[in-house]
Amino acid sequence: MTQQVQGVVAPGRDEPVRVETIVIPDPGPGEAVVKVQACGVCHTDLHYKQGGINDDFPFLLGHEAAGVVESVGEGVTDVAPGDFVILNWRAVCGQCRACLRGRPWYCFDTHNARQKMTLTDGTELSPALGIGAFAEKTLVAAGQCTKVDPAVAPSVAGLLGCGVMAGIGAAINTGQVGRGDSVAVIGCGGVGDAAVVGARLAGAARIIAVDIDDRKLAKAREMGATHTVNSRTDDPVEAIRELTGGFGADVVIEAVGRPETYRQAFYARDLAGTVVLVGVPTPEMKLELPLLDVFGRGGALKSSWYGDCLPSRDFPMLIDLHQQGRIDLAAFVTETIGLGDVEHAFARMHEGDVLRSVVVF
Repeated sequence: MTQQVQGVVAPGRDEPVRVETIVIPDPGPGEAVVKVQACGVCHTDLHYKQGGINDDFPFLLGHEAAGVVESVGEGVTDVAPGDFVILNWRAVCGQCRACLRGRPWYCFDTHNARQKMTLTDGTELSPALGIGAFAEKTLVAAGQCTKVDPAVAPSVAGLLGCGVMAGIGAAINTGQVGRGDSVAVIGCGGVGDAAVVGARLAGAARIIAVDIDDRKLAKAREMGATHTVNSRTDDPVEAIRELTGGFGADVVIEAVGRPETYRQAFYARDLAGTVVLVGVPTPEMKLELPLLDVFGRGGALKSSWYGDCLPSRDFPMLIDLHQQGRIDLAAFVTETIGLGDVEHAFARMHEGDVLRSVVVF
């Protein structure tokens, strides 16, 4: 059997999104159908719409989501109907060389549902990041469902499905920020502000937020930044060095994903410090650095995949911290909207008006 629901589809490169009727198959072995309760509008969804990820149109957008498991397929034991879950886009396999070495957050064979969701005419949809949660229900691999405390609001919980986890994880997991460290975060959108939160949670003594928009810098201060730099008017490398005794920051987190800002991050870190790239570049971007500088400055240049998170470990932990009042996940939610407002939310995102618009069902 199948069922029909409403979902947001990107039909072609740079075409406006539209609400369509989506056909959801019953879950097969290892799969689950989730009734979506909330889904954040992430910049990655805009990348899909613009063709910046690939050309597998039409896309069923949305991936930063929380909801309730409606049904599961054969062999599923980790979640059951009625469980409140956050959806993740890196369901670990447990069998690849990374998993077998005890580093499942690097899993090299993450997987999604095998069956396809479709339009009513049979056209197969490509779900964004293997999730497709701008829909009343979605089909995912059961491993993409992480059970958490149902007491938390879905609009808050879903944010851990992508942007907030990516930023917090970039600081805590990838950058391994420690007590007393100095941290600079370049780019203060949702992911960058989450990195600020992660750095504060880890005990960083100095957290320097860098952006070209004073509105975003003000928000970063609310999230825990101790200093701000407007890189439209000030050289961020010099400013970060000045704020760190002339040395540079111990950890610099690049949350933009552009060659120019990556170079700033590289030269703004202390010798033997760490650069973390969590901003997502587009395929045509190239980076050029003097190899002697890469050698001479030492340290580490890291990429952060999903904040190097392990959903089964990190999602429940962060939900607990939120419920204890130690992190305020609700501060990331600028507005709640309906399915028909996603295109407008993309426009607001482009204008820098929001941290997160969240579709609520």
